[in-house]
Formats: sequence, C-alpha cells, structure tokens
Amino acid sequence: MAFDWDYMFSLFSLTDFWLATWTVIKLSLASWGLSVVVGFLLALGKQSSRPLLNIPASFYIWLFRSVPLLVLLIFVYNMPQVLPISSVIMSDPFWAGLIALVLCESAYVAEIHRGGLLSIPKGQGEAARALGVRFFGIQWLVVIPQALRVALPSLANEYISIVKLTSLVSVISLTEILMVGQRLYSQNFLVLETMAAVAAFYVFIVTLFDFLLKRLEGYLDVTNKKSKVPSAALTAAVNQAPAAALTPPNEFDGPALQVSQLHKAFNNVEVLGSVDLSINPGEVVSIIGPSGSGKTTLIRLMNGLEQLDHGEIDLNGQPFLQLHHHGPDKSRFVEHSEHRRKIGMVFQSFNLFPHLSVLDNLMLAPCYHRIADRHELEMQAYQLLNKVGMLEHAWKYPHQLSGGQQQRVAIARALMMRPQIMLFDEPTSALDPEKVNEVLQVIEDLAREGITMVIVTHEMNFAFKVSDRIVFMEKGRVVCDDTPEVLRSGQNPRVDAFLKDVSLA
Repeated sequence: MAFDWDYMFSLFSLTDFWLATWTVIKLSLASWGLSVVVGFLLALGKQSSRPLLNIPASFYIWLFRSVPLLVLLIFVYNMPQVLPISSVIMSDPFWAGLIALVLCESAYVAEIHRGGLLSIPKGQGEAARALGVRFFGIQWLVVIPQALRVALPSLANEYISIVKLTSLVSVISLTEILMVGQRLYSQNFLVLETMAAVAAFYVFIVTLFDFLLKRLEGYLDVTNKKSKVPSAALTAAVNQAPAAALTPPNEFDGPALQVSQLHKAFNNVEVLGSVDLSINPGEVVSIIGPSGSGKTTLIRLMNGLEQLDHGEIDLNGQPFLQLHHHGPDKSRFVEHSEHRRKIGMVFQSFNLFPHLSVLDNLMLAPCYHRIADRHELEMQAYQLLNKVGMLEHAWKYPHQLSGGQQQRVAIARALMMRPQIMLFDEPTSALDPEKVNEVLQVIEDLAREGITMVIVTHEMNFAFKVSDRIVFMEKGRVVCDDTPEVLRSGQNPRVDAFLKDVSLA
C-alpha cells in the first residue's frame, strides 16, 4: 500500500490535533515550571546539613526516581478510590496528569539543580551574608540566577523529555496528540500517515520551545553582554555631587569592636585559643603572622562567617556574636544579625557576583535593605566607584575586570553599606604583583579618612606604614599587640625573627 501523503498533510488542518497540541503545551509547561520550583526546594533540602530537611528530600528523590511514570499516572488517577475527597481534582485527567508529572519530574530536576548549586562557590553566599542579606534573599538574588544559568541546558533537555512523556497521559484518557492519532488510525487504518503527523506535531512543539529556551540561555549569559561607558554628563554630575559619608558617626564612647576570650577548633584541632582584641573607632589594625596562625579564622569569626566555640564579640558595646550556655555541656550560638550591616568585609578572592554588573554588585545589598531610593543609591554607587577609580567600568561584569579592579569594586561594594568597621582578609594575596599597589593605595586612602579597619595582610611594608597597631599572631594566639614603632625597636625576639628577611621602609 502506497503512503498517502495527501491524507497526512490534511491532518495539519484538523482542529482536534491543534487543540490536543495546545493541551500538550499547557501540560508540559505547567509540569516543567512547577518541577523547576519544587526541584529547587528539594535540592536545597538535600544539600542541607539538617536531617529534618535532608532525609525527607533524599527519600523523595529516591522514591519518585524509582517509580515508573506510567504506574504513577494510574495510581494518581485512581486516588479517589482511596481518598474520595480527592475526586474533585483527580477525576480530571489533565490535573491528574499534571500532578503525576510534577511528582515524577521534580525528583529528576532536583538533581539537575543540585549540580547547579554545587557549581556556585561558597564565597558567593558568604559575600551576600557579609552584606546582611538573609537566607532567602541569598537564594533569590545570588544563588538561583547563577545556578539557573548553569542548569538551564539540562533543564531545557528535561522540558523536551516532559513534552514526549505527555503521550503517556493518554492512558488516563486525556485527549492529547497521541490519543487523537490513535482514534483516527483505528477508524481508517492509515497508521503510518497518522503517526507521521503525530510526530510532526511533537517536533513542532519541541523545536519552538528549544528555540525559546536557547534565547533565554543567551540572555542569561553575561559573557555575551556589552558594557557602555559613562557619559561626560554623568561623570560631571558625580564629581559635583556632595560626597556622602563613608561611615556613620560613632556615638559610642568605647571600642568599636571588642573580641573576648575567642576560641575556635576544627575537627578537635584548636585554631584559635583565648584571643582578646579591642579595636577603637578610627583605628587601623593590621594582623600579621606566619601561615596557619589563625589570622583568617579570627577575621571570619569577627564577621560571623564562622561560629565561635567560646567567647563573645561586641560591636559598639552591643552584643553581636555570643554563646548562650544552657548547663555545663550545652550552648547555643547567637548572632544579633541587625549588627551585621555595620561590618564591611573584603575577601581574599573578591567574591563579586558574576551575574551582576559592577554597578549592580554595589546596588544589590542597599536595595535589598531599602536604605534609600534607587536614584540616591545609584549616585552613591557612582561616587564610590569614582573614589576607587572604577567609574568608567560601572557597567562591566566581573569577568571583564582584572584582579586589582575586581578587588577595588569589592571595597566599594562593602562601603556602600556605610559600615562602622571594615575587615580585609588578605586583600592582595590573590593579585599579580603589579596589581597589588592599586588596591593598597585605595586602602591607604580610606585609612587617611579615619575609617576603622582590621587588615589581615602579608604586605609588611604596607602594614607598618598604614597601621596604628599591629597584632602578631602565632599558633592561634596573640603574641604581640603594639604600635609599629615598638615592633620596629626589636623588643620581641619572635617578631624580629619573623621580620628578619623583610626590609621595612
């Protein structure tokens, strides 16, 4: 029997096929969209260190990846036999099919999301936390945009799978493309011609949405975006605008930051032991010492990025981080998060948000906290970028900047929150030697303006030049805490041994 081409092409004008196509589009899009959301929550749960979240999420993923979709469809559609109240929804094949698809696909999408989440460096979340952004804000503003970009090709492929899986919903009598085809060839026995038309409708849906998803993928790819240069009018306006205060006035007559009896251990190995430190308003304190002496751990504890094992940290006389003791063996870590915004943090590895432009990196936290209206915040951002020599790069993305430029943007981002104290964790260690001076110059300029700063650094000449006090640490303890002049005098043999190969200017 010859293939009936005329009959096959006539099927493309059949209303039933186009109505079925619209049903498939609605079902596949709704299933995919809901699965993306539910799958992300499952991925977060599986990544969580809390058993109450991790165990149920892991069990769900295991179970629904194991149950065949066909079995799940029949089970969900017949649920009213067990639970009559569910008949309001489950008796409709569309809703029963949607629920079954979401239950099944969410388990697969969760693993795709988990791959995206694992690709996001830990420093991204830490940078957002340091800016006072809370958990859900971090997920929505920082993690999801980056993880989605990584996962999108796999998610697009999963959508195509869902489109094809909708054909299985015909077993519960949903009138979709395959069922329409089956009804036709059961009447005229033109199986090949009818199924060729069915295949063409599926190809049409897949091709259309594959094109749209690729456009979305291209839109999210910041490497393809071009940046613009600030206009002369904007530059003039920034230069003429009154300079905003970098830090608010300190009304507390006492230490800006007080560290008391700080202890920290990792895997029962003590990293910090009984550290006391007091930072006065307007003071610049550099922390130096050999590698592994606990410098970075100390500065991370100051900002709450690590939980202390003992001791407390006060900010302007107010408790910031402390342990509440409940009996001899129980204690609870407490963070007064309202103070976090008062501490700015600049990281060794910059930790700029790669999916945002330089300007948006500065704007993210102030807009999240609603510090001021957007126009005012933009002007402040331009002023700070101008201050660190980065105004002309305002619309570039981090990958378009050198290491020194990224670190200067990171400093400006921290200053946007108008912190009362700035923490620097080896801000030049990840830079090429020729880029070090441009970052150190910015920090030196801030020191002249009286900003309270704590700097972990290996740049000895810079530390002795810019600091009011220098803290020398070794084996998790403060060995010496004094002025640069005293440390130069050779009164401490251990400090002298550490500086013996350093030619101090």
